[in-house]
Amino acid sequence: MALTLLGRHNPLASATEQLRILTRAQSCPPFDAPMRRAGLDPLHATGITVFQINVGKLCNQTCRHCHVDAGPDRQESMSRETAELCIAALAKTDIPTVDITGGAPELNPNFRWLVEQATQLGRHVMDRCNLSVLLLPSQVDLAEFLARHRVEVIASLPYFRAMQTDAQRGDGVFDKSIEAMQLLNRLGYGREGSGLTLNLVYNPVGAFLPPKQEAVEAQFRRELQRAHGVTFNHLYTITNMPISRFLEFLVDSGNYEGYMERLANAFNPAAAAGVMCRYTLSVGWDGTLYDCDFNQMLELPVNHGAPGHLRDFDPATLHRRRIVTGNHCYGCTAGTGSSCGGAVT
Repeated sequence: MALTLLGRHNPLASATEQLRILTRAQSCPPFDAPMRRAGLDPLHATGITVFQINVGKLCNQTCRHCHVDAGPDRQESMSRETAELCIAALAKTDIPTVDITGGAPELNPNFRWLVEQATQLGRHVMDRCNLSVLLLPSQVDLAEFLARHRVEVIASLPYFRAMQTDAQRGDGVFDKSIEAMQLLNRLGYGREGSGLTLNLVYNPVGAFLPPKQEAVEAQFRRELQRAHGVTFNHLYTITNMPISRFLEFLVDSGNYEGYMERLANAFNPAAAAGVMCRYTLSVGWDGTLYDCDFNQMLELPVNHGAPGHLRDFDPATLHRRRIVTGNHCYGCTAGTGSSCGGAVT
């Protein structure tokens, strides 16, 4: 089964095709089987504390592991009308955290408006940043904007050395990432007592689970400080989800069945009980509602009677909704678990 790598948008890698591949995995049982044994099927939300907004798939990078299949050629982008629906929905709730993602979310023309509106509502805003976007000529004042609005920066960095980072993200990306982190440090990000938070995200480069989060964080902290004078607050380890470009890599490299078996064998009921979809609501670039950003990329919107679009936003129903699950969910429940905030247990 040949699939195209490196983000050249390919209809063979559509959500329908990905779901077909995932449901036919011979190396693991259907995801609802271990969930039933753990007493967690069906899975329900426990409330909403994170309102995650995916503003589109446009990005200045094309990364091998990207679950969004983002890149410079993608046209999906949240409109002002949908951004206004996001803020109107948020205003109906007391959800404390707004998590803005993409693509490179900062490239959406409504990104700064969303930040300003969310902070005016008193919500904590997080920006999932690829770092190199901060150096684009069109974003020369972006770092200062983020600092002025006290936005938490969650920055993806595959490794603390150039070879591994560039292999995953493109030539020269590591040096740009270091320069961007040094810029953030100068503004106070990652500095004790500044109130400006810089957190890093680590994905393994390959078909294996991430190591212990605490050990990786200590290693990154030591090496980045020693070699580049860079400091940060925390590091999150995230399991590579078997969807989009990483699924293509697994299939093309012959690692698919082995990786799915590895995830299934590492199923952890404690991690499953704490998965992020139970407290997160994910909003797509067109206003469609999802249980998580991964379901969004597989075009699996909220279901089981919950409203499927921001136009019909109903906080009470969404707070207690039944979660849509599938075999890709093994990625969030393996080992210590995986979420947008790192390990679960």
